[in-house]
Amino acid sequence: MADPHTDSQSQPHTDFTGRLEPDGAYDEVRFSGSDLVGADAAGARFLDCRLDGADLTEAHLKDTRWTDCRLDRVRGVGTELAGATLQDCELVEPRLGAIAAYGSSWRRVTVRGGKVDYLNLRGARLREVRFEDCVLLEPDFVDATLTDVTFDGCTLTGVQWSKATLSKVDLSRARLVAPLGLTSLRGATLSRPQLIELADAFADQLGIRIRV
Repeated sequence: MADPHTDSQSQPHTDFTGRLEPDGAYDEVRFSGSDLVGADAAGARFLDCRLDGADLTEAHLKDTRWTDCRLDRVRGVGTELAGATLQDCELVEPRLGAIAAYGSSWRRVTVRGGKVDYLNLRGARLREVRFEDCVLLEPDFVDATLTDVTFDGCTLTGVQWSKATLSKVDLSRARLVAPLGLTSLRGATLSRPQLIELADAFADQLGIRIRV
């Protein structure tokens, strides 16, 4: 298995030309500053690819498979990744919004830095995933399954946990702003200061009245 953190210059990559195709196969391809706006690559397979500064606005990437890929400074709004599979991948400094990744599967994925707004991970499966120093605005984990997932140095605003299934999920080094679905946090780790800070929200969402 290739190391997803390997420098992209250590392996030969072919510069992308043409356009993406549904059910295509892309091995060791470099998408450097590529305009992939509105591209349709549903069902395509990406192996050991590098996306550097690519624009993924409204790209249709449903049911795609990504293995040993690095996405560096990708940007875009309305990207569709429903049912996609990401394994041994790294996203560095993404600037993405309204990402439809419901029902997707993430395994050994690292998201480092950047900001992702309105990430829809409903019903997704995340295992051995690391979020590091990134900002997530209103991420949606409803019905998702998270196993061995950490949020280190991240800010999560308006995160929705309802009906999520968590195991070994570490939120202790994250900043949680107005979280929802706190009653579904069984299996998560919080710091004591977080627990104190969220006490009123826990009580409200559990229907507990606090007498002052």
